[in-house]
Amino acid sequence: MAASLLLASVSLASQATPKTNNDAINTITVQTTVMSAENYQAQADTNMYPAPQGSMVQHILTLPKLNSESEYLIEIQIGQNKLVDCNKVKLMGEIETMSIDGWGYRYYQVDSIIQGPSTLMMCTDAKKAQFVVLNDSLTQAYDSRLPKVFYLPKDAQLRYRIWQIASDFEYSGQ
Repeated sequence: MAASLLLASVSLASQATPKTNNDAINTITVQTTVMSAENYQAQADTNMYPAPQGSMVQHILTLPKLNSESEYLIEIQIGQNKLVDCNKVKLMGEIETMSIDGWGYRYYQVDSIIQGPSTLMMCTDAKKAQFVVLNDSLTQAYDSRLPKVFYLPKDAQLRYRIWQIASDFEYSGQ
């Protein structure tokens, strides 16, 4: 009896999870460019954006054109790779949304990232490298018409991933 209940719950769980084809998502190649004030070179499609100043680094994500871009999202995380133990670690900083005067194009800027609060548990395991995210992820509609431009401190990293819709909308209560 218990085995049949377990089998039923497993089969129901597999029905509730939509099947996705990750191969199609993994073949989307985003062109990334990272430039500091020392190695900055204006590019034709991004020359309206300001050059990075001081210790800031410009990160440019150029998305390839897709047939059905409304079915995709891009998730962007800003953070740092840190050696952490079992404690929960946070970073502090503000992601500002800026606009280019006269163009209206958006870009994002983080002026500084500092160590935030941490739990104080006693940890027995060795520290390991982990990406610690600043605030929450930025999730945006996929739009290949304009690059995604970020200005970050030199010690910050930017990572991203592409999401694809796997199913149609369903109505609740039906």
